[in-house]
Amino acid sequence: MKNTKKCLKIGLVTVSSALGAASVHASAFDLPDQDAFAIGRGMAVVATADNPSAIYYNPAGITQIPGTNLRLGMYAIDIDASTHNTGTGFDSDNENKWHAVPQFYFTYTKPDAKWTIGLGAYSPFGLGLEWPQDAGFRTAGYESALTTMALNPVIAFKVTPTLSIGGGPMLDYANADLRLGVLGENPGTDILRYQGDGYAFAYNLGARWQPIQQLSFGATFRSGATVDLHGHTVTGLGGPTTQTSGGTSLPLPMKAIFGVSYRPTDKWNFEFDADYTDWSADGTLVVSPTALGPVSLPLNWVPSWYYEFGGTRYFDNGWHLSAGYIYNENSVPNGNYTPLVADMDKQFVSVGVGHTGKKIDFDVAYQFGYGTSTVSGAPNGADGNYTWISHAVAVSCTYHF
Repeated sequence: MKNTKKCLKIGLVTVSSALGAASVHASAFDLPDQDAFAIGRGMAVVATADNPSAIYYNPAGITQIPGTNLRLGMYAIDIDASTHNTGTGFDSDNENKWHAVPQFYFTYTKPDAKWTIGLGAYSPFGLGLEWPQDAGFRTAGYESALTTMALNPVIAFKVTPTLSIGGGPMLDYANADLRLGVLGENPGTDILRYQGDGYAFAYNLGARWQPIQQLSFGATFRSGATVDLHGHTVTGLGGPTTQTSGGTSLPLPMKAIFGVSYRPTDKWNFEFDADYTDWSADGTLVVSPTALGPVSLPLNWVPSWYYEFGGTRYFDNGWHLSAGYIYNENSVPNGNYTPLVADMDKQFVSVGVGHTGKKIDFDVAYQFGYGTSTVSGAPNGADGNYTWISHAVAVSCTYHF
């Protein structure tokens, strides 16, 4: 029972993208990789927020965008996660490496108006890993995916020429799929699989203040939400399987970001952001009913921070170059460690290039991530040395109507 409970927890916190893609950029299952320009700058954009992806990063920023604009993007990542299990001595690699996460943003500003409206569709959380069944923690879960999508209409106002505020509701959708072993660590026909989906409402708010041309400040807040997942479990102990209707409640955390942008000249923009995510909302999940009875899933995660720094050099011909750095704190204590989240302190570096035109803007970015951790005292045989390496490419394009 304890093994089953832990595994279900792992799968439910393995969140993917809007179309079933997955990414493991961030603490726990956070996914801030929502635009190529932002990725190239190390996600340090909350005080800049000057393209339609501001709907996600800081909705107040869309007041800077005149006319009608459509921005589409894609974030593709290769996740090379590996572990040396100190209990079994086995070395294992993640088998679910490639994922792609799409984004959609639309903004409209009426000429001479103080308000702007927008609509975004994106995945605010994302995570997915698949380990071999002989990795040493089969009963803790070996395969999972949970798809999320947020539909986010926003409205923003220019309160003064230097201050804008904005925000809107979010409809969050989540779909979970988890598989784990029940009887032991040797691959077999015993399995417990949970599948379910559900909806929840949340909201985001933002503010941007630019008291002088060279300096701007930004802040954004995304509320937490609880998604009630409804679905079923399939249980097999080496013979016929049993299907049981079941559900659970999945907390999505509150997030707050603060940033300051400095432009020494109109050719340079530097920004630093601090990004706080309250993972303490993820306490204990309960999946009920199952063929094995109710399953309690203790998470007991802790809040964590991103520290993000980025810069952009703008050229007279419409081109710009960006670079960025992120330090991302671990959110999952060893006592509740799950290999399917495999969270740890991570560092990311990125570069980006883009062009601004009369009708079309585009950005392309590359991101490299790295982290290592040694886990001891984890349940279900998950003790070991974990390594995280990721390579990601992002492309975004805006069309001005």
